[in-house]
Amino acid sequence: MGHARMRSLLKWLVASSAAVAFALAAGCVAHGDPSRPIPVVTVPAKQTATRLVVVLPGRADDLGALRDSGIAQAIQSTWPDADVLLAEVTMAYYQQGDASRRLHDEVIAPARTHGYREIWLAGASMGGMGTLLYDAQYPGELDGMVLLAPYLGDFDLLSEIDHAGGIAHWNGGPSQGFTRASWQRDLWRYIQGLQNDPVRSERIWLAYGDQDRLRKAMPLFVPALHAEHVFVRQGGHTWSVWTPAARDMLRAIDAQDARGTR
Repeated sequence: MGHARMRSLLKWLVASSAAVAFALAAGCVAHGDPSRPIPVVTVPAKQTATRLVVVLPGRADDLGALRDSGIAQAIQSTWPDADVLLAEVTMAYYQQGDASRRLHDEVIAPARTHGYREIWLAGASMGGMGTLLYDAQYPGELDGMVLLAPYLGDFDLLSEIDHAGGIAHWNGGPSQGFTRASWQRDLWRYIQGLQNDPVRSERIWLAYGDQDRLRKAMPLFVPALHAEHVFVRQGGHTWSVWTPAARDMLRAIDAQDARGTR
C-alpha cells in the first residue's frame, strides 16, 4: 500500500474510532441481558423448511430492528425453504466473552436436531464479526456465512496488519484462545488461515456499501475471500444497503450451486 493511501487509511481509522466512541457514549447500543437465554424470533419458511439462516444484529439492533430490516423477507424471497431465526446477540453477550459458546449451545446445536440440510449464519456489522468468531471457534458447524459490513477490529491492529503489507505477511503469533484480551488478534489469525484455505473460504460471502464507515478495513479482509463472493453496493452502513445485498448474494449462491462450483 502506498504512503498516501496509508495516510488516508490511518486518518479514516482514527475518525472511525472516534465515531464508535461517540456512538457508545450516546447510548447507540442494544445491550440485552446476558443473564438470560439469547432472545430469538423464528420466521417460518414459506414452504417445507430444509435449511436455516440465523441472523445476528449490528451494535444498535434488537429483535425489533432485525424484523424491521426486512432481512428475513429478503432471505425467503430467494430461499423460500429457509426458516429464518433472528438472534438478539447484543453487545453484552460479547462483553461477557462467551458469545460464540452461547450461540452454539442455545441456537446452532439445538437447530441441528431439526434435521436441516444446511445451516447458515448471517450478521451485520458487529453481527458479522460475531459470525466470523463463531466459525473460527466452531469450525465445520456452518454450511455458509453471509457477512454484511463486518466490524473487523480496532485501529491499532488494523494499522499493524497494514504496515506488515497485508494479512499474507502479518505475523500474528500463536493463538491465545479467543480470550477477552486476545480475540481480535485471534480473529485475524483465523482470517489469515482462510487465505490459505480456499475450500473453507468458499463458504463465505461479503457485502458492504461504497460509503460504509467500515469500508476501508475491507481491503485487508478481501484477499482471504473469493473475488466473486464480494459485493460492493452504493450506500453506507445501513440495512437499506445490506438487505438487498443479502438477496443478491443468495441468488449468486444458487447460481454457483447450479453450476456445480461449490
